[in-house]
This record gives sequence, C-alpha cells and structure tokens, in this order.
Amino acid sequence: MERFAGQTVIVTGAAHGFGRAIAHAFAWEGANVWACDVNTEGLGETARLVYHDGLTVHTRAVDVGDAAAVGAFVSEVVAETGRIDVLVNNAGGVRGQVGRPIEEISPADWQAIFAVNVDGAFFFAQAVAPQMKERRSGRIINISSGAGLGISLTGIQAYASAKAAQIGLTRQLAHELGAWGITVNNVAPGFVRSNPTTERQWDSYGEEGQRKLIDAIALKRLGTPEDIANAVLFFASEGAGWITGQVLSVDGGK
Repeated sequence: MERFAGQTVIVTGAAHGFGRAIAHAFAWEGANVWACDVNTEGLGETARLVYHDGLTVHTRAVDVGDAAAVGAFVSEVVAETGRIDVLVNNAGGVRGQVGRPIEEISPADWQAIFAVNVDGAFFFAQAVAPQMKERRSGRIINISSGAGLGISLTGIQAYASAKAAQIGLTRQLAHELGAWGITVNNVAPGFVRSNPTTERQWDSYGEEGQRKLIDAIALKRLGTPEDIANAVLFFASEGAGWITGQVLSVDGGK
C-alpha cells in the first residue's frame, strides 16, 4: 500500500541512520522524496540504496543551519513538485563533540550543536510554512532525543538543551500552525546504533555498560532506525490527523 503516493516529502539529515531509513520508508510508500545533508558521500549511499529497491530519491547538499540555503532548497522543491506535504527535521547530532565539564565549553561549541538541532528545524519550518498554509495542509515531524526529555547519556550540555528546545519549538508551532490544518509533532528516540557517533558511544560502554543499558529497557533490546521511521510515518499519515504538539518516545520502554 502506497500511503503517500503523490505526496512530496523533505527529509533532512538523510546521509545515514534515521534520516536514511525515513527517506527509504517514504519512498517505499510512494512519496516523492527530497533528501538533504552536508555529508554528500553518505547522501549518495542513501540514494544508491533507495535506487537498488527500484525507488527514487532526490538528494541535495544543504547546511540546515544556513537559512538562505534552506530557503533555496525548499523553493527548488516547490518549483519542481508544486507542493510540500511532509517535512521531517531529522538533521542533528553532537557535531563530533564529547562530554566535557561546563568550564571547557566554548561559545562556538555550544552554538554549533544548536545550529544543527534547533536552528535547522526552525529554518525549514519557516520555509515550508507558507506553502503548507496556502494548501491548508501539512505535516512537520521533528526528531529530538530522550536527552531532550531527561539528560544526555554523553553529558553534552548543548545536546540535551538543544533537543529540549526543539521539543518546545514543536509545541509552539503546533499551536501557531494548527489553524491551517498543519500538524507538528516530535519523535524522541532512545539509544539506537544508527551512525558512527552512536557506534563509538556503544563501544565506549564496554560489555558491562552495554548490558546495563539493555537491561534498563523494558523490551530488552536496542531499537533500529526502522523503528524510528515507523513512528515518523505514523505522524505523517492520515491516521494522525488529530494529533499535534505531541512527543512520542520511541525507546523500548523506560
């Protein structure tokens, strides 16, 4: 069943992990997918994997923290397709940083994490809003983290703060845009081995730490990128038409 046939979907941060799985899932369900990232090599691999299944995804190199670049990309998508039905703000992460004492965090380090996790979500929502308002329909799904609801396992202050801010943005935009039939929701993943950063994090725990992490999960297993993609597709579906401003923890149960 192609639930999203004829719909145009933008997925940010699609070079690997959640973004790749989300882009692939929407393509499989018939959507016209436009995927972006700054990691062009990974983005190319996403395209190859999608094409391997006989599907199509359009890819572009876009820095989500650059408002002008975001606007240009969204304008291109609208010019080509005439519509944007779904925006998935997945781009994020820790930008190569590790946990350090607060005294050691520079303004540049702090801002770098906010730029990709919060600014990018804001710039993309701002860019797609006029077209969605005109059509009086749209879905915006932000990908946060369990860190935004609690604390960061890595101890990165900016990451926990940025994800919490993104959740606040989700709720605010839901109320602002709801009058035009636009829903805005948030998926908060638990720990998933989905990219090089999470692989390094997993390895750093050692066998005992890995066992403790899994034992703390109700379902006693780690999640997969596909688990996150399934939640995103639900929020984008007709079945979620009266759900907005919500945060769905996809973490195996805590």
